[in-house]
Amino acid sequence: MDIKRFPEKMGDLPIDFSNPKRTLISGLFQETAKVGGQPRKFLTYIPEGLDYCQPCLVAAIPSGEKPEEYLEASGLKAFAEDKKLFLHLATSETAWNADGSDADYLNAIYVAIQARDFYITMQDNIYLCGIGDGSFAAHQAARRMASEWSGLMTFGDLNGDLNTEHTALRGESDQGEVELKVMGMAAQLPVWMSMTAKNADNTAAVDFWKEQNHVVGAPLSGEGADEIWMPTPVRVLSEVNEEQIAQVRLAVREDPFTKEQMEAAWSYIGLARRHRGPGKKQLRYFKEPIACGAEKKTMEVDGMTRTWYEYVPKSCTPDQKWPLVVVFHGRGGTAETFFDLSCVSTVAEERHFIAVVPEAGVYQQKPNGLRNVLLWCGIYQDTPVDDVKFIRELVADVESRHSVDKSRVYAMGQSSGGMMSDLLAYTAGDIFAAVAPWSALRCPSKMYREWPACEQHVPTMMIYGDQDFLTAGHGEDPVLPFCLSDELRATLMEKLETYHLDPANVETWKTEPITWYAFPDKQGVPMVVIGRVDNMVHANYPEESWISYDQFLSQFHRSEDGTLYYRGRPVNESDV
Repeated sequence: MDIKRFPEKMGDLPIDFSNPKRTLISGLFQETAKVGGQPRKFLTYIPEGLDYCQPCLVAAIPSGEKPEEYLEASGLKAFAEDKKLFLHLATSETAWNADGSDADYLNAIYVAIQARDFYITMQDNIYLCGIGDGSFAAHQAARRMASEWSGLMTFGDLNGDLNTEHTALRGESDQGEVELKVMGMAAQLPVWMSMTAKNADNTAAVDFWKEQNHVVGAPLSGEGADEIWMPTPVRVLSEVNEEQIAQVRLAVREDPFTKEQMEAAWSYIGLARRHRGPGKKQLRYFKEPIACGAEKKTMEVDGMTRTWYEYVPKSCTPDQKWPLVVVFHGRGGTAETFFDLSCVSTVAEERHFIAVVPEAGVYQQKPNGLRNVLLWCGIYQDTPVDDVKFIRELVADVESRHSVDKSRVYAMGQSSGGMMSDLLAYTAGDIFAAVAPWSALRCPSKMYREWPACEQHVPTMMIYGDQDFLTAGHGEDPVLPFCLSDELRATLMEKLETYHLDPANVETWKTEPITWYAFPDKQGVPMVVIGRVDNMVHANYPEESWISYDQFLSQFHRSEDGTLYYRGRPVNESDV
């Protein structure tokens, strides 16, 4: 199979507006990852017609193999096409090293494939695979960055003992063993090992991962594995955001790398996702929208097919009206990934509301780069994408088919989706009773047209991480008891002025890990609330969906005559 070069001008490639998130290129391409400041090659195979944000599999293939030939002969190419994966081949002309340098190479590939220069990936679904003598390097890499990879599968015997500490594994590099222990707990990782025999090195690796994943009891067997070690079922620690799902599965086979073994391994490993949140990344099973009971819907707006997932709990029967919550993904995300990431279907099921997760329009993020990065209120060929129009038409469509309580329509979302949520508070108060943006507020510099301000004052709750370089400011604010980036601060101060709220009148409390700051009106109604999350970067986590709905959105509704209500009592907006 021929190795291609990436196009110099990705912006010249045509977009398929029937599927705006389709990857614009396909085939086998050469890339580089920086290891110790030096470039090292790897290959990326992109199946034809692949959508963005599909899972990535980084495979350390046996040393000495020509990767373009091995890709087809091994069945990896067919596997990537069947499972709809981005496949990244790590290679070594000589034997894979056990000194840790090749582990650094594999972890550098993890970093490199998120550049968004030629295709779009997520941090959530990147998996590691080792074949033959590449297996030990894969174990080393996973051990160093267990809180980053979503799963590990290896097919071959190990040539060293992971319990023997190498210099590079002692936390002396920024990807050292310290990554495994955050907030006093080792990071769990789903592991599948296929080997020829349970020799000392293989057994030592199994024992390491069993300890890492807190397994208990005797092993089970089945689904292609001879031993399945289950994590402890005792919920000692909070699992609001993370599930104890990391098993260690072991198969002893004369030929450890076969199509059947790959299929069996992926059927388990591919279930996990690694999501960002407070502290370390959090492991959960993937919530595929259709499998969870959602419906995929589309409509054409201004020549572009727009997509969303619609989740209607069975409890939301047509004999009464139900709240509607519209949930917006961040830049480069998709409706599918954010349905999973936000866990909004779980909240909808428990709180009895209709949830809609739409997909953004397109945007060219870099000069000559991809021009179909999904971004809310982006621009294409100098023409702004009217995502507000899309959302208005989407809400009208949902209301025409379901029994929606029009007084209780809400918006929430993260990053670019947070900006979109707050933009709707600014310009679509006739529809939305309250909004909860995460990691963002409306940023005029990042939008490509002006929007008219609505007459309504829409209550707003913004949650952000104190380690978020995009939203958190530095130092102390001269007025506010927290610090935001300049543009977010300007938007917040404009909102406080518009709503006639006193910046010095702040109610503060703490519910770990969030410190809250509420700006009440003269009636004591919290029209603007800010939540600062300890030890969190630019991220969101499922508990934010619960917090946003239970503690804020559901407290408000707007009657047909336009009156805003807080906890059932009218808000005098002239006093706001």
